[in-house]
Amino acid sequence: QVHLVESGGGLVQPGGSLRLSCAASGSIFGINAMGWYRQPPGKERELVATLTNGGRTNYADSVKGRFTVSRDNAKNSVYLQMNSLKPEDTAVYYCYAVKYAYDYWGQGTQVTVSS
Repeated sequence: QVHLVESGGGLVQPGGSLRLSCAASGSIFGINAMGWYRQPPGKERELVATLTNGGRTNYADSVKGRFTVSRDNAKNSVYLQMNSLKPEDTAVYYCYAVKYAYDYWGQGTQVTVSS
């Protein structure tokens, strides 16, 4: 089992920045990708960004140029730097990890962008 814990969410004004963190623990050997999804109010969960062990990234079009995903393998952590935040970025953000054929999810952290 892989256990994921997110932190760093909160309330921010439009144009502001936040940095989300996700720490992985448990049976982490074999994780080959980590990243972030989000679920806006009343909508389905959607991909935000992924980062593979090989350093390959993939971003949703709506966040390209504003969000950056990164990893610290020594800390078994993945991060999401979010800049130029917009009200439509408001959502619960979920960390996820892919290990072999299985997906693991964190409990989610709320990000609210509002003036």
